[in-house]
Amino acid sequence: MKKFRHLRPVAIFIAVGLCITTISRVILFLMFSERIQQTPEYWHLFTNGLRFDLILLCYLSFLPVALLSLIPDKYLKYFRAFLNVYFILFLSLILLMELSSPDFIKQYDTRPNRLFLDYLIYPKEVAGTLLKSYLGSIVVTVVVGALFLFLMIRKRKLLFGSMPVAWKYKLMILPMAGFMVFFGARSSLTSKRPINASNAVFSFDQLTNCLGLNSFYTVAFAAYSLKNEDNSVKMYGKMEAAEAYARVKKYMTATDAEFTDADIPLLHLQTPGTTADKPYNLVIFLQESLGAEYVGALGGLPLTPEFDKLTKEGLLFTNLYCTGTRSVRGIEAVVTGFLPSPSESVVKLSKSQTGFFTLADLMKQRGYDTSFIYGGMANFDNMASFFNGNGFKNIIDEEDFDNDGRKYALKGTWGYSDEDLAVKANDYFKSQKGKPFFSLMFSTSNHEPFEFPDNRITLYDKKKNTVNNAMKYADFSIGKFFELAKKEDYFKNTIFIVVADHNTRTYGNNLVPVNKFHIPALVIGPNVPKGKKYDKLCSQIDLPPSLVSLLGIKAETPMPGRNIFNCKPDTKGRAIMQFHDINAFRVEDQVVILQPGKEPLQFRLLNDTVMQPVKLDNELARDALAHVTAAYNLYNDSKYKIKKNKKTGL
Repeated sequence: MKKFRHLRPVAIFIAVGLCITTISRVILFLMFSERIQQTPEYWHLFTNGLRFDLILLCYLSFLPVALLSLIPDKYLKYFRAFLNVYFILFLSLILLMELSSPDFIKQYDTRPNRLFLDYLIYPKEVAGTLLKSYLGSIVVTVVVGALFLFLMIRKRKLLFGSMPVAWKYKLMILPMAGFMVFFGARSSLTSKRPINASNAVFSFDQLTNCLGLNSFYTVAFAAYSLKNEDNSVKMYGKMEAAEAYARVKKYMTATDAEFTDADIPLLHLQTPGTTADKPYNLVIFLQESLGAEYVGALGGLPLTPEFDKLTKEGLLFTNLYCTGTRSVRGIEAVVTGFLPSPSESVVKLSKSQTGFFTLADLMKQRGYDTSFIYGGMANFDNMASFFNGNGFKNIIDEEDFDNDGRKYALKGTWGYSDEDLAVKANDYFKSQKGKPFFSLMFSTSNHEPFEFPDNRITLYDKKKNTVNNAMKYADFSIGKFFELAKKEDYFKNTIFIVVADHNTRTYGNNLVPVNKFHIPALVIGPNVPKGKKYDKLCSQIDLPPSLVSLLGIKAETPMPGRNIFNCKPDTKGRAIMQFHDINAFRVEDQVVILQPGKEPLQFRLLNDTVMQPVKLDNELARDALAHVTAAYNLYNDSKYKIKKNKKTGL
């Protein structure tokens, strides 16, 4: 064994790393054991965990093994400091990721992933949220991390000091050591491809599966997968573009005769049932995280008395499902009508920053004023860039609130309060003085750390800054906005929709927690039936074409969503949901699940929380793949646009 002692630092590095990840996994198991133990053979998460921990640590050991094996001892002293830093740095990062995991899992029902990377580029908002909502966790992380770092530095010679071994023995042992590290990193000699995160999937519970990974691995894998995430072929399988578009068209309300341009596959003519005497305004009031479970009118908690009262004045969607779990995914759905794809939302992608279809661009061509009004900073999630390049003439955000000289109710971590947004938007709409306008309003208050002004609502929870109280305040602000709007001339000529971008925490013991995608939408305005409900299953992407119909305008659009006012009675309801890198395609009670690198699965929904595995319907699975493929092709080939050779776009 003396001939192997030069590799002692690597062995200790792997051992310490395994201690960190294993202890963390045990703690996480204890924290979530009630749910995890519902999965048969849940103990696989520990065997999978050991496997993926070794994969990570062996990958990280390639360089140290090479240096310790190839460099003679008399020169190795020049690399000693580098190796110490290398070992301590990566062990500290592994520890940091595990310390951050409990709170991330509580919020997102999965280990740190692409979302973790996304938030790193918004330090102001994220730091404010962490300090106000997770101060205790930050203190624990800093104390434990500092103590660990101190011990690692203090004991670095004991831990990572290697003993001299003749160079010839090092070279003789190198093939064996290299093979062991290679085998550990690949974790298989029979598989054609290296093991990846999909190999940790052994149950229908997303959380149980992800605990079989470690958080450094999931974040590193997310970063590595960025090169593939916009390629549906690499993730879910190949389908020819023509077949994909044909299958998507099956689910649209447009007839074959209404498709107008072979070069823009989904471009079609949408003709309203009635036309307006003069142009209607359109206001989309997008609500942060307002899930159906918080809406009294949908059988949720009694937190929305103002919204519930307003349902008597319009059309309530009772069976509507959002397309994703992020605000930009909700914006993508309600503003562009675009299909959820395996990539990021088009709000953040490079090819969609100009020339991409939006309702704002459609309305701008018809002489409408177009605006985005937001109490926070519009550069968050790249919103300002996307909106500016795609039809939004005016972007009003936190800086405009700062500089207008008005005294507002509250400026919090994420920007100005929802009632401030209501006041600002109402003033802006009044200023149009009869000119038709389209506007997207986006709320902020219902976002951790749940800050809102005092003395506005009767608290539902005793502690003020909770999600339930923030929901109730958001509802108060909805009521205030309509109270202000009803006093103005523009109200009678405006179609309003109040709709959520997504739910709050999206979690559950299914691969896709369908119940957490259920959201409210309420349409109020001219020619909108009052006190009615639309009960058919539908998706967020069905809202934009339906709104265009209500506007009473004839338009060419590439939107694949349905005009619900033109749906035949026997049309089967359809919804599309994306949960991290999993896509769900639902038709009535049948749900096909697409996972990267795995065969499709199909379930029957007994209700929103109970999914029963059933035999795969290959045609339905092809339809599911078609929607993902079409989204990739439309974006990648710049085929999601309208012709602009005429003022009206027709």
